[in-house]
Amino acid sequence: MKNIITQIARILVGVLFIISGLIKLNDPMGFSFKLEEYFNANVLNVEFLIPAALLIACLVVIFEVVLGVMLLIGFKTKFTVWSLLAMIVFFTFLTFYSAYFNKVTDCGCFGDALKLTPWESFTKDIILLGLILILFFNQKYILPLFNKTAVNLVVFATYTLCFFMAYYVLQHLPFIDFRAYKVGTNIKEGMAIPEGAPKSEYQMVFIYKVNGVDTEISYDDVMAGNVPENAEFVDRKDKLIKEGYVPPIHDFSIEKDGNNYIEEVLNEPKVMLLISYDLNKSKDKGMKLLEEFHQKAAEKDYLVIGMTASDQETIAVFKKNFGLTFDYYFCDATTLKTIERANPSIVVLEKGTIVQKVHFNDIEKVNLK
Repeated sequence: MKNIITQIARILVGVLFIISGLIKLNDPMGFSFKLEEYFNANVLNVEFLIPAALLIACLVVIFEVVLGVMLLIGFKTKFTVWSLLAMIVFFTFLTFYSAYFNKVTDCGCFGDALKLTPWESFTKDIILLGLILILFFNQKYILPLFNKTAVNLVVFATYTLCFFMAYYVLQHLPFIDFRAYKVGTNIKEGMAIPEGAPKSEYQMVFIYKVNGVDTEISYDDVMAGNVPENAEFVDRKDKLIKEGYVPPIHDFSIEKDGNNYIEEVLNEPKVMLLISYDLNKSKDKGMKLLEEFHQKAAEKDYLVIGMTASDQETIAVFKKNFGLTFDYYFCDATTLKTIERANPSIVVLEKGTIVQKVHFNDIEKVNLK
């Protein structure tokens, strides 16, 4: 009976680690953005790790896939099980911390393919922890499926393929786009809220400083006079009680000089968006290609605009350094990182519908009609 339970746990854990790892390996840049959220001062306060987020993301997801394979084929059982246990203990702490303190709203466990709330992520990790503990206490039942040479070759091949996949998607784009801005998406339709969709519910609360501490007091208590005598009013805010329908595309804007040109741009028949969420983090190799490409697209009657979250001073510096003659419009950095993974990158629109997305390394593949 113990052997059967162990083999079931072995298959479940191995397959889940492989699937989770491959989904993130398809988009390591996206996972690195999630790690940056965790490294932030408001969460784990290890900001010195942010510059290495992409490297860490690649190593973690490759190791995750390889561990799943190692478990299934029975490679170095003791090392594999201990590694699985260490990893799940760390991620269980991370998801609990995130859920309890409401720090990160999506753990990124399955990338953009499957969104889990912090508490759902924590529950998933608790179940995995239980399964891995079964493996930990029953290691003697985890035997190799093949001879030593074959097992070693499988692990080596897995490492090699994973490294190749990570390199390829970073130099181009993810094989599969799970995001709201995938090719074929109409942005205006993605922003629409269906009729009758549930609306968010808010509660008005007042913040008073009570004995030196900011304290929330409900509207009803304030109206009833249930406010401590020594309390000092600080602020009033609307607290989210129940979140309503949130459209797949939100926080998307095309702003310039205080105006939002989203309607005008999305109604254009041919638009080329040159996206750099942060110009200071853009690749020089890609930036050097943009002006020549801009001129070619303009000849084909495309409206060509840049999109960034950088300030006007930075925009001016980059336009001068790279001889850029197109205008940059503002959009939230998180939104731009969601749209594309390369910096810079190219997105082609036809009346608001995304028809092509290209990494700057593949700029010659853009279909200029």
